[in-house]
Amino acid sequence: MNKLFYLFAAALLVAAYPTGASAQLKIGGKKLNAGKLLSAGKDVAKAITLSDDDIARLSRESVEWMDAHNPVADDSTSYGARLKRLTEGITEVDGLPLNFKVYLVVDVNAFACGDGSIRVFAALMDLMDDDELMSIIGHEIGHVVHADTKHAMKNAYLASAARNAEGSALAKLSDSQLGEVVTAFTDAQFSQKQKYAADEYGFEFAVKHGFSPYGMSNSLNKLVELSKGAKASTVQKMFSSHPDSEKRAARMKEKADAYTAAQQ
Repeated sequence: MNKLFYLFAAALLVAAYPTGASAQLKIGGKKLNAGKLLSAGKDVAKAITLSDDDIARLSRESVEWMDAHNPVADDSTSYGARLKRLTEGITEVDGLPLNFKVYLVVDVNAFACGDGSIRVFAALMDLMDDDELMSIIGHEIGHVVHADTKHAMKNAYLASAARNAEGSALAKLSDSQLGEVVTAFTDAQFSQKQKYAADEYGFEFAVKHGFSPYGMSNSLNKLVELSKGAKASTVQKMFSSHPDSEKRAARMKEKADAYTAAQQ
């Protein structure tokens, strides 16, 4: 049986046969505090059935944590001013309010959360021109629109709950627990199908807002080249699969060629 099955089984046993807060159970030769295990077991169960409101709240808390633990560029900086210029008038998508910020960090990355928070890393802005950057931002928004980030956040919370099964409940996340959720969320890997769909959304998003249809393919090509070079460690996992990214870039170039030909 796997760890989560043990966790649920133990929690059910404690609920059926309570013996006090200091009760101990042995699983695999290891003593577990029954009261804490029951509390954590409920938290794991809750993670499986997180509502959209729960995800939005957890997303807000996670973004607040990230904003507090990363240097944020204000509008007076070149990074902040550039992002503000590029996203001017882009205030919502499918009724979800959007907000944009730049992190002054060396990793090449960007992400979006289910609460509409879009975060772009300065090193990515250094690498991309405006067309490419907006395609990537559109790609990240696509993951929100398609509920990919919702499931990633849910899984991140579930992973944290499982890791903390022998500790206190996660009803109110501590700073360190939020850090665990954020790490799991930002390390999340999307499926090929999800990435392709987000590429499509990024393409349409860029074109809709007046940017080049080649931005998506060009940005992917740049990330492929970077992931092969000396600075490969600065590229997050979402960009580091060479064959997949190369195929995605070629696919988006074909789409851009077809779009350009149709406009002539």
